[in-house]
Amino acid sequence: MRVHEFTLILTADPNKEESARLYSIFSDGTLVTMAGVPQIHFHREAPSLEDAITSTVEHVGKAGFDVVHVEIEPRNIFTAKSSAVT
Repeated sequence: MRVHEFTLILTADPNKEESARLYSIFSDGTLVTMAGVPQIHFHREAPSLEDAITSTVEHVGKAGFDVVHVEIEPRNIFTAKSSAVT
């Protein structure tokens, strides 16, 4: 199985009790609030990206939270520095 990285954007910012409930359901995600946007960054092992996302959305739902959307960054980000020719 592969490890898939992605971020779930939540509809509400969890308080301390709710955060503890979330962490009691999963151990492969990190809950943060950036610029007022509550989100959980996951490293989920699953056969496919679809399976990984589906299972995390279900886990977050069990804790009473809804997901606005999912963000996925490309694996290989092209940068000017890495492509510089000397």
